[in-house]
Amino acid sequence: MSSSSTQKYKLIYFVPVKNLDATKAAIFAAGAGRYPGPGNYTECAWVSLGTGQFRPGDMANPHLGEVGELKQVEEARVETLVIGEEVVREVVQALKSAHPYEEPAYDVTKLEEF
Repeated sequence: MSSSSTQKYKLIYFVPVKNLDATKAAIFAAGAGRYPGPGNYTECAWVSLGTGQFRPGDMANPHLGEVGELKQVEEARVETLVIGEEVVREVVQALKSAHPYEEPAYDVTKLEEF
């Protein structure tokens, strides 16, 4: 069984392409993308492109688009490894601080060792 400091997590988030480098820099600085082991790999991530869409509600303050209008945006999907519960919390906070959207879309999944 993993302790909270060695538990592995997968962070997946979506970001407009023009903000990709800034969000990656923020999450990597907070500890994401580091693989344990002799290779000492850092800043590891999988990035793929696609189209995101959203319709801002009446109380929204959208970074892109207008309230009530459907908006489609070229976005990047970023996946990376984060080790440790405290680190993943810091990484998510860094993502939220660097991300341009008022409500960034992201998932954190606890991984299992086999």
